[in-house]
Amino acid sequence: MNIGNRSSSTDIRRTVRLNAPIDQAWKAVATSEGLAAWFMPNDFQPIVGHRFHLNAGPFGMSPCEVTEINPSHRLSFRWGKDWVLTFELKEIANQTDLTLIHSGWDMDKETEFGERHTIVRDRMDQGWGKLLASLKDYLEV
Repeated sequence: MNIGNRSSSTDIRRTVRLNAPIDQAWKAVATSEGLAAWFMPNDFQPIVGHRFHLNAGPFGMSPCEVTEINPSHRLSFRWGKDWVLTFELKEIANQTDLTLIHSGWDMDKETEFGERHTIVRDRMDQGWGKLLASLKDYLEV
């Protein structure tokens, strides 16, 4: 008997207000150099269908593929075998609200590096707070 959708978990969703114009915030999430400055080294290109890798340190090179680009407003890419990472940007005067959505969590699955989603999701939820603080620092220098 299947009761609801107990094996799935909610997306990680975090919003941060950046004291930077939207075009500057966009460059921080939609260029290889920008992502490397606050997230991970990579060979990203802002082209739908582009396959690239994030250098996840001890977890190795993580394969990704760009799935959506709406310049200055939305970028999504597949990350690893299960996840989708989305950045949504909204201009507020000369500032930007950036919402990060990390989806694809399934508590019955393991990542490609052998850890259960239940463990990794909690770690990533905490980690995104630190990473978005790094993004804020990078943009607000």
